[in-house]
Amino acid sequence: MPVPTAIAASPPARAKTYPYLVCLLIFLCYFLVYFHRVCPAVIALDMQEAFSVGGTLLGLLGSAYFYSYAAMQLPVGLLADSWGARKTVSASFVVAAAGSVLMGLAPNLGLALTGRVLVGLGVSTVFVCNYKLLAEWFEPKKFIIMGGLFQAVGGLGALSAGVPLALASEGVGWRATLTLIGGATLVMAALVWLFVRNRPQEMGWPGVAREPGGPGGDRARPVKIGLTEGMKQVLSASRFWALALTTFCGTGVSFALAGLWGGPYLMHIYHMTKTEAGTVMGGFALALVVGGMINAALANRFGRKPVLIYCGLILTLLCGWFWLKPDGQPLFMLYTLFFLLSICGAGTAPVIASVSKELFPLSIAGTSVGLVNLFPFLGAALIQVAIGAMVGAAGQVDGAYTLAGYKNMWLLCLVVSAGSLAAALLLTETLPGKAGKTKT
Repeated sequence: MPVPTAIAASPPARAKTYPYLVCLLIFLCYFLVYFHRVCPAVIALDMQEAFSVGGTLLGLLGSAYFYSYAAMQLPVGLLADSWGARKTVSASFVVAAAGSVLMGLAPNLGLALTGRVLVGLGVSTVFVCNYKLLAEWFEPKKFIIMGGLFQAVGGLGALSAGVPLALASEGVGWRATLTLIGGATLVMAALVWLFVRNRPQEMGWPGVAREPGGPGGDRARPVKIGLTEGMKQVLSASRFWALALTTFCGTGVSFALAGLWGGPYLMHIYHMTKTEAGTVMGGFALALVVGGMINAALANRFGRKPVLIYCGLILTLLCGWFWLKPDGQPLFMLYTLFFLLSICGAGTAPVIASVSKELFPLSIAGTSVGLVNLFPFLGAALIQVAIGAMVGAAGQVDGAYTLAGYKNMWLLCLVVSAGSLAAALLLTETLPGKAGKTKT
């Protein structure tokens, strides 16, 4: 598509600001991604009542997003490297918009599941395409900082799916709310198509200068690698699988709780209203706003691997604490613990993306980030269904799942989080200047 005349005629100074316009639009897309991702945690019981389903089927409805999202990560990486981020995000957001509207209008569980799958498919492109764009528009140390900002905007999207969504669903109903957000998703598809460009060269500007990196070897003129060869390089590297397991376990647990089971847990065990539970769940979202930036800054200072190790350790301790004491926590502790759960789980996304990009050459950045990004969503999908089966097996009292069921939930989260810590210990350090100090 030709560059619009007004853009093409822009003065050279525009080259310094245009990357931030690209970021603004993609970041706003990620705002909607997180809204779609975590909104079932607030409206879960409404959907359960509307479709007359039990815990396992409710878990399946929530996890349908994650299955389709995970399944798209390899194709998205390949599309980002070949077709380009602009076309990929624009087309996929049209699909997401249709899915959200279908879910809001669905008269039965089957159509609701179809809508949720379409939403997952549609929003699955933004994370990988964002990091592909950042790799093209920013040098490595700015890359991870912009990744932290990207995560922060996602956190704002998650916040909007907390109390604001609860209030909206109580006001106009959850169905109308999902229909309206589908319309907003369609608007963003159009804006990305009109204004986002894949790399500076498409604007007639020089590419970003790069400094030598870690194992991936960022280079000023990256070697062109075919899609098949790129996949082979990533999948055959043992350092990739350590990173994949770290994010499967750590981020998977965080997404499973934030995306579905945290809300019912608070409502059933602490007898909170939907709005009160949404407020506590806002701790997840708030942590994304600040956690990505904190983890990115620490990773630039101390290295990628130490940050992921300590996050895995803290996440394990938090889940262990909830397992030992699943009820009776004071309100301020619930806010604090849910906040920390997100910082140490989903809040590691900028670090994970940086490592996956730095492990391999820039020309396959989309493929490497996409492959790694499959694992947190696969983890979340499997964990959500497993939790649903465990809490459901413990039975219900007056329509609510029991303390024993939720205690089992936290035990599962504890075991999986420990897996994240173990995998983090095997990671390869990729921060320039520190990579040589880590032998794995």
